[in-house]
Amino acid sequence: MTLALFACQPSQSRGRLFEESMSSFRSPFQRDRDRIIHASAFRRLKHKTQVFVEHEGDYYRTRLTHSIEVAQVARTISGVLGLNTDLAEAIALAHDLGHTPFGHTGEDAMERLMAPYGGFDHNAQALRIVTRLERHYAGFDGLNLTWETLEGIAKHNGPVTGPNANKQHEGPLPYALAEVNAAWDLELSTHASAEAQVAAIADDVAYSHHDLHDGLRSGLFNEDDLMELPVTGPAFEEVDRLYPGLDKMRRRHEALRRVFGRMVEDVIAVAQNRLSAAQPQSVEDIRNLGTTVIRFSKPLYQELKAVRSFLFTRMYRAPSVMVVRAAVTRVVDDLFPLFMAEPQLLPEEWAADVAAARDEVELARIVADYVAGMTDRFAIQEHARLMGCEPVVRAG
Repeated sequence: MTLALFACQPSQSRGRLFEESMSSFRSPFQRDRDRIIHASAFRRLKHKTQVFVEHEGDYYRTRLTHSIEVAQVARTISGVLGLNTDLAEAIALAHDLGHTPFGHTGEDAMERLMAPYGGFDHNAQALRIVTRLERHYAGFDGLNLTWETLEGIAKHNGPVTGPNANKQHEGPLPYALAEVNAAWDLELSTHASAEAQVAAIADDVAYSHHDLHDGLRSGLFNEDDLMELPVTGPAFEEVDRLYPGLDKMRRRHEALRRVFGRMVEDVIAVAQNRLSAAQPQSVEDIRNLGTTVIRFSKPLYQELKAVRSFLFTRMYRAPSVMVVRAAVTRVVDDLFPLFMAEPQLLPEEWAADVAAARDEVELARIVADYVAGMTDRFAIQEHARLMGCEPVVRAG
């Protein structure tokens, strides 16, 4: 497929920090994607959750299934727009590598615990994983990904510094991001490539869709509740008109696939209009536009805000979810200071890192790497073992 002028061209990649010979059968971005898929951190996403803790059921999304869904959406949108689908997929697959166990609950706890030591940010942690913590190759630490993939991980939510910086990035640079950027300038004040922007919007599409699905399956709300909301209400009404009397599960699926489709179609239409107006002639034009080209339309964005507000109240902060949030927060709150006080409790393969730590800050970052890398089940099991208590939550 011929790529658009403003797509990231594999032949024009800025390369890798550690020079390697080119593959004879894969582009640099295909190679990045494959290295991410084979990474240990990627496999661990199987047992890290989005909203529900892993023990709560086999049907809920995990970070792994979410990442696969994000990659599928990213490939679809990128293909329609003439972008590099391999790069968009690589960024999509890597975007959640830095997440802690227990979803955003674990991240909230880690941010609080790491505040005295330079903070914690899951995007920055993903960079730390792919540049330092994956240790499988003879010639370098990390995965030695291309500049474009690293840029996408760092900046897919927008510029990190400068006048256009995303509000999520207010305050000092997370140390993990600062370290990578010092080694290789990621141009943090500009927007990322269109492929990275696609990965970001694909994340929004995927979680907006699957959180509705998981919330229904959990019983935290029902279809009648969704009939009262924008986007979801019209989708159920259309299904009822076309398929009267459809059984519950098929009705749910048909409605939510329409929600999914509307989001994707909206993003594509907006992108086509914005690209037509801007007429970018290169990927550098995309980076320097000062605004995103990949986004929802304003009407749909407002409607999705209403849906997300509903999900926040009825799902993310539901009483039953809050009980589990409190329990798993205790796991992180107990493990982090325990390892800080007794770093010898870390596995043997971490001993060299601990021995090389020059101060408490460096030790804290090593402990954070270890705890953040845990899966839900491993964190719960280790907490019970090390604290001499019953598991804070049990399956079933």
